[in-house]
Amino acid sequence: MQDLQQTLVQILDYVKGIWIKKRYVMLFSWLICPIGFIYVATLPDQYASRAQVFVDTRSVLQPLLRGLAIQTNPDQEIQMMAKTLLSRSNVEIIARESDLDIAAQTEAQFEGIVSELVNSIRLSSTGRDNIYNISYENKDAIVAQKVVKETLDLFVEGALGNNRRDTDTAGKFLEEQIAEYESRLSEAEQRVADFKRQYNDILPLSGTYYAQLQRLQGELEDTQLQIKQTKQQVDSLKSQMAQKKSSDSFGVTNADEPVLRTRYDDRIRGLEEQLDTLKLRFTDKHPDVIETKALLESLEAARTKEIDAFLNESDEDGTQPLNDLNREIKLEVSRYQSNLAALEVKETDVKAKIARLESKVDLIPQIEAENTALNRDYSITKGKYEELLSRKEAADLSRRAEVSSEELQFRIIEPPLVPKRPSGPNRLILYTAVLIIGFGSGIGVAFLVSQLNPILIRPKQLLQIADYPIWGTVTHLDLSEIKRKNRNRLLIFLLSSGSIVAMYAVLAAAEILNIHLLGGLL
Repeated sequence: MQDLQQTLVQILDYVKGIWIKKRYVMLFSWLICPIGFIYVATLPDQYASRAQVFVDTRSVLQPLLRGLAIQTNPDQEIQMMAKTLLSRSNVEIIARESDLDIAAQTEAQFEGIVSELVNSIRLSSTGRDNIYNISYENKDAIVAQKVVKETLDLFVEGALGNNRRDTDTAGKFLEEQIAEYESRLSEAEQRVADFKRQYNDILPLSGTYYAQLQRLQGELEDTQLQIKQTKQQVDSLKSQMAQKKSSDSFGVTNADEPVLRTRYDDRIRGLEEQLDTLKLRFTDKHPDVIETKALLESLEAARTKEIDAFLNESDEDGTQPLNDLNREIKLEVSRYQSNLAALEVKETDVKAKIARLESKVDLIPQIEAENTALNRDYSITKGKYEELLSRKEAADLSRRAEVSSEELQFRIIEPPLVPKRPSGPNRLILYTAVLIIGFGSGIGVAFLVSQLNPILIRPKQLLQIADYPIWGTVTHLDLSEIKRKNRNRLLIFLLSSGSIVAMYAVLAAAEILNIHLLGGLL
């Protein structure tokens, strides 16, 4: 409690010291307040124009075209445009479109105008709703409205223009790449065609060299096995025919039929159909055609022999016909012999093919490797070409979608208008600030002087600066004169401070009246 009392007494001493030095308050209030009031009163009016726009990034076509067309993130695009809107180049466009460059006589003046616009134009977002506010203040209301309007137009056109420009750039790039890959694809196709034409007689028709060689060797083994089996069957039938001589004769055809039929007829007919099919695909020099012809000729020869044997059949003396069993066995032998002849022709042909392949064992693998490399390059180029075509189609679809429905829809919530009343400066606040600064600086100087040149107000203050005891106090002999001077000083202080406060009151009342008058006109 005692500390609080001491603190209050100390504060009261400070206040009394400032009061004694109140002439500094009057001095600084008259130095600062009138000048400040005049400066605030002469400040030009500032007019603020404001616009508000909503960017709708939702598109009806966006979910429909997902996976079919190239899609970008519209939210990121509009955020990037908002960040780059007040770039140097864009602000220069705004200055020229607003005719601010007319007042600039030199390049330095124009740079000053651009710098002022960069610092004065305000673009702010309300957050996730994609609502943007654009504002600008100027002493000319029409200029303020023009600047906001041009900024809004640049914001809208820039976002849409960037989107179209990006699409056009992508489309142009794709067209250039497609033309390049189309040229490379044509060259690759020509190289493959020339290669096949050059080595047409060497390259295998299907599969690789080693696969074809292995297939032919397997076919040769199967043919040799069939030949061996057929020979055994022929030998077996001949031995049976030698052991049995009966009166049964084998028949080539029925006696009632006008045309002789043998067992070779169906096979000959099948080979003829197969030969016709091969001739549709290959020339007469093709190995399969040659092999089929040889087999067909052997079958026809066997058929002729069988018919001759049937017509001339007899026993060993030539007087008695063969029995039926021997005739049947003989026909079976003839059939196996014809098969054996065909198999031997096939064996010869397969051996020839194997010999031809083995003679090219050093050449064909190298040619196949070159052919594989050519086909690989061709496949890669073709794949890239088809992928680029697909991307170009997606880009065209995106461009058509943009024409039919813009991805970004700008809706002007509040258009930029010419302001009718000034938005600043707020002279009422400025007048108050000048008044506070004037009196505050005077009080501060008075306090500083009172501390640097202290005056004793109470007797107890003497005890703080001297060790001598106080036995009593003596009043001033001319106390009435001192009181009169103090009253005069108080009157002067009140008149001085009242004059400053009166000036403030008049200016504040005029400002309030002006605001009400403008509000009533609007």
